[in-house]
Amino acid sequence: MRRLSAFNIATLVLGIGFLYLPIVILVIYSFNGSRLVAVWGGWSTRWYVTLAQDASLLQAASISFRVALISACVATFLGTLAAIALIRFGRFRGRLLFAAMIYAPLVMPEVITGLSMLLLFVAVSVDRGFWTVVIAHTTMATCFVAVIVQSRLVDFDMNLEEAALDLGASPVRTFLVVTLPLILPAIAASWMLAFALSLDDLVIASFTTGPGATTLPIRIYSEVRLGVSPEMNAVCSIVVAVVGIAVLAASILTKVNAARGAPVRVEAQI
Repeated sequence: MRRLSAFNIATLVLGIGFLYLPIVILVIYSFNGSRLVAVWGGWSTRWYVTLAQDASLLQAASISFRVALISACVATFLGTLAAIALIRFGRFRGRLLFAAMIYAPLVMPEVITGLSMLLLFVAVSVDRGFWTVVIAHTTMATCFVAVIVQSRLVDFDMNLEEAALDLGASPVRTFLVVTLPLILPAIAASWMLAFALSLDDLVIASFTTGPGATTLPIRIYSEVRLGVSPEMNAVCSIVVAVVGIAVLAASILTKVNAARGAPVRVEAQI
């Protein structure tokens, strides 16, 4: 085993500190008893109590999580279908245009995406609100899902599907029993990425939101412009905790499944 040098250790520590030290400071100052953000006033949970009584902020957080949940599920479904079409259907007519439309949001600035979605909703006379934000976030996240699932399908062993078909399984059952379990880790990773992208988005949501559909990033941004409140530290700490627990649970589940990993027995499953 190759030993780590002092330079590698220092680089690793600096990199981790650069990424996570601001988050640690944010969490610590969420327990600050002082009303001034930059002045430490002792340990206190007063801002969490204040947050629990702030109905508008809790509503914004609820809207953000609901939008992220729905858009992530829909984007994962559509992106998985798009990836399968691009990999399995060969060079069908219109493939280049279809792929370009799928990958366009990856390279397109969010301002342009948000403005184009706004113009679309105005053109079709759709009132902006909760569902317009869901549609916009689904459009944004679908391309990321398609790329991740497509990368898994490229290396997929087609012999497993052929074996299932030879044993008498229908194409639908082959997909559900053989293909889907093998690409499920990529689908789960895509869902988590889509959820995080939706939860984090500010630009696109600001163009497509409407009355009664203010998301948490928009609310935090509007509050920060008037001055940083310790209450914002508390709500951000809760979001970090929720996301961290979800990532930790997914990591543990992946390791458990890998430890149980056994050769795929197509005949037994069919």
